[in-house]
Amino acid sequence: MVLKNIYLSAALIWTCSILVLCLASFSNLPDAGIKNADKYVHFTFHFVFVILWSLYYNRKNAENIFKSTVVIFIVSFLFGILIELAQQAFTRTRKADILDVFANTTGAFSALIIILTFLFIIKSKAKQL
Repeated sequence: MVLKNIYLSAALIWTCSILVLCLASFSNLPDAGIKNADKYVHFTFHFVFVILWSLYYNRKNAENIFKSTVVIFIVSFLFGILIELAQQAFTRTRKADILDVFANTTGAFSALIIILTFLFIIKSKAKQL
């Protein structure tokens, strides 16, 4: 029960952090010197998003891990699109960027593949025993 609450807290904090960081203005920050550095950030945001929410939901409902992980991927995808629309509509310094959506989706999809591969390996090992 305690571990489930830790996963939930981490997932909620991460989700709120994504929202705040994506809507905040960073025009005064120095250039990182890495081309498209923000795309790596978007990838990481949604990669960790899928991992954390999967840890929480799969701890809660271990019977249907595949379905819940795919649903979390879809939620991450939609969340990323909504953030881009919010950037366009509610900020003056940020604009919606389709490449950010692509980076978000790539991060979420990478997490999905890793989770499902890990589950496949665990199930294969369990069948061998």
